[in-house]
Amino acid sequence: MRDDQIIDAQSGVNRRGLLKSAAAAVATAAFPMPAIALAKPFSGVTLRGASYQHHFLTILQGYIPEFEQQTGIKVDLQLSPFPIYNEMVSQELAAGGSAFDFINVTFFLAARWVTAGYLTDLDEFTADANLTPPEWKSDDFVAGAQLPYRDARGGTFGFAWEGGAMVMGLSRMDLMEQKGLKIPRTFDELTEVCAEIHGTDDVNGFVSWRLHHWCLIPYLQGFGGNVFRNPPSDLTPTLNSPEAIRAAEYYANLLKNYAPRDVLTYSEDRARLSMLMGHSNTFIHSSSWVTPILLSDESRVRDTSCVVRMPAGPLNDHPASNSQGLGIPRNAKNRIAAWEFIKWALSPEMCMRIVKEHHHATVCRRSVIQSDEYRSINTVNGQDLGALYLDVLELPAKGDNYMAYRTVKEFPVVGDAVNAAIDQVVTGKRSARDAMNGAQQQAMANLRSASAEP
Repeated sequence: MRDDQIIDAQSGVNRRGLLKSAAAAVATAAFPMPAIALAKPFSGVTLRGASYQHHFLTILQGYIPEFEQQTGIKVDLQLSPFPIYNEMVSQELAAGGSAFDFINVTFFLAARWVTAGYLTDLDEFTADANLTPPEWKSDDFVAGAQLPYRDARGGTFGFAWEGGAMVMGLSRMDLMEQKGLKIPRTFDELTEVCAEIHGTDDVNGFVSWRLHHWCLIPYLQGFGGNVFRNPPSDLTPTLNSPEAIRAAEYYANLLKNYAPRDVLTYSEDRARLSMLMGHSNTFIHSSSWVTPILLSDESRVRDTSCVVRMPAGPLNDHPASNSQGLGIPRNAKNRIAAWEFIKWALSPEMCMRIVKEHHHATVCRRSVIQSDEYRSINTVNGQDLGALYLDVLELPAKGDNYMAYRTVKEFPVVGDAVNAAIDQVVTGKRSARDAMNGAQQQAMANLRSASAEP
């Protein structure tokens, strides 16, 4: 069957029929929507989708009845805890199952799923004017956010619905000003600020959370190192390089000396709460976890907070970024209907509604992020959070993709070794050198074991 003859398995709708009915829908929609058929050619279709639990998707669920009313499609979107979701869907895809019509393409698993051929190339849909109108603008998604969902030839296997741009939050600028401290721009200045603030007014100088293979790497790269020798072409781990050892020592020092005593047990939410309550001064993480010090009604430090770029290293300025994307499994039963859902969920109009009606800032459409409406909502105390978010999210697409280490299928097992090593250094069980030598050995063993699996 040729691409232009693809027929939805349950609905019996071909591309030409969909195009004819789409025009009527656009003319009568109460709110601007992507082209969806007024005649409801998908009546009787039930889409099964899966993702991990996230605020954006919880918001989206509230709008799904509108989509169902306009298309006749019923949507069953299952949201699970992050680790449970990843394991469940990985097993389903590997088994060649067809339980889900659309899924979240998890950032650090994307390369593994794409390389294995588990996902549908969405260019099949965006290149077809019968299925995707020009105003949907597939090139409107921020390039840095799209990197994980492209294969070597440039095919697109997901569209980003959530972006993570690593930034630095400072909650007690009042204490910093009292001490004559400026916003830290370098690693050395960051240590100085943490040391000066720690213990003042019962405030911790620094807070973080337990996913070290996310938090550590900007320091590793800032000192000139990397997780792999030259990802994605050379995936030899380099966890015991001088730069990696120096980074481990530096980051562990922040955690040991300036963070809460039980910081190794902290989740993202607990670290966020520590900032919101003013118990910790510095938090470096994805913008959605840091900006609540300015945006949340819970914040007790809104008037004394600042959100800026994280400090740069001696050699590189590489704040981390990531994204999550919606994709369609290769063996999905209802691929065209699934594309209708993704096209609706990530349309410029829906992204803007979610920003305006829920103040959700981490969408990935450039036109929305640069809009006056977005900036009016996300400019606080003179700080343009949207410009900061976009700046960091774009960086990996400029020049070398320094986030390539995280989008290769080998990363998860190497990341496990990093997590264990930093715990050992912070608790004093091993020196940074010994811990990172051990991480290198463990990473190599993990890779050998993974390659031996059928």
